[in-house]
Amino acid sequence: MGGDRLLTSWIEVKSESDFPIQNIPFGIFKSPGGKVGAATRIGDTVINLYALARHGFLDGLEIEAEVFHRHTLNDFIALGKPACRALRNRIAEIFGNDNSALREHPELQSEIMISHEMVQMLMPVQVGDYTDFYSSIEHATNVGIMFRDPANALLPNWKHIPVGYHGRSSSIVVSGTGIHRPKGQTKADNAELPEFGPSKQVDFELEMAFITGKKTELGQSVSTANAEDHIFGMVLFNDLSARDIQKWEYVPLGPFLAKNFGSVVSPWIITMDALEPFRVPGPGQEPEVLPYLRFEGDHNFDIQLDVFIQPENQPQQRVCHSNYKYMYWNLAQQLAHQTVNGCNINVGDMYGSGTISGPTPDSFGSMLEIAWKGTKPVKMADGSERKFINDNDTIIMRGYCMRDNLRIGFGEVKTKILPATQ
Repeated sequence: MGGDRLLTSWIEVKSESDFPIQNIPFGIFKSPGGKVGAATRIGDTVINLYALARHGFLDGLEIEAEVFHRHTLNDFIALGKPACRALRNRIAEIFGNDNSALREHPELQSEIMISHEMVQMLMPVQVGDYTDFYSSIEHATNVGIMFRDPANALLPNWKHIPVGYHGRSSSIVVSGTGIHRPKGQTKADNAELPEFGPSKQVDFELEMAFITGKKTELGQSVSTANAEDHIFGMVLFNDLSARDIQKWEYVPLGPFLAKNFGSVVSPWIITMDALEPFRVPGPGQEPEVLPYLRFEGDHNFDIQLDVFIQPENQPQQRVCHSNYKYMYWNLAQQLAHQTVNGCNINVGDMYGSGTISGPTPDSFGSMLEIAWKGTKPVKMADGSERKFINDNDTIIMRGYCMRDNLRIGFGEVKTKILPATQ
């Protein structure tokens, strides 16, 4: 199927494309005529899955066409991984280079296939619950050095549990959505009282998120061995932060207004099956974790990640090159910890990785680290400097895997920081 590295498609796929026939991601699109439904993508072509099913190309899969006629992927995802794999196999077959069933029918192609430039991509899932983890040891160490004792940068619990918090799902939006600069309370170090106004320290956080595809009941736990059976796929995730608001509010209960004004996801969900060739070992974990967090196999992935800042009417400039493989706590451990107390999960729940920072300054995953709390401003091509994100700056994140000439990518997640509302 799509996992065959040698498989090619009769749809044109450029060599640098994130979406070869081996990828077969899933998303929700809106056509120029306003119709909404589920789709996949090969190269620059979006494939309408409802139209594909309605014309009989998915017959025999025991998947009702109506599941692709919804405004989210939740119902399709809930069918389970066997159904998803069967669909990906069929799509790879239909669009494989040696299959003429659709290739020789341009009248059907006009209904089933459309250029990605002609569609609007929507939120792929209805997010019921959202958890944000804090799982990069480099990021946690950097923050600890900046705000606490450098000799004790990590808090005592950090190497024993995948630290996380429950965030707000209503403000998770799809790539292309602009986010207004948040307002809130801040307090300068030399001030006696806090003040209210727009945040002066809006920041990006380079993250990825996984989406659960299988529900559990209250009281049920998921083991590290079974965790990936419950994970449908992954997206790029820009978890925006207001550092000055966060600094004042986070004690004693942690993130609140500084973290719920907007988080932005890429529109195409990349399945775990598509990511299978890119597994790599994670960092060694010392001290040894408790039994429920121990795991076998590789649950880290070699995903190259880039962040760009684009000032208004200026070219974009890369400010970070990192990699998901640096994650100290892997996604199997994260889900096992999330559920060890009996917390139930649902289809479409989203789990942010936490900021992904690497070991070198050019791989730090936030402006807080890149500009080191404002002491090392980033020089932009237009001569301006950035300590944090300015109004009308666009943040662009991209991610892809590459091995043996096989490239599987996530596309991009993009958002523009708009001025605060009046």
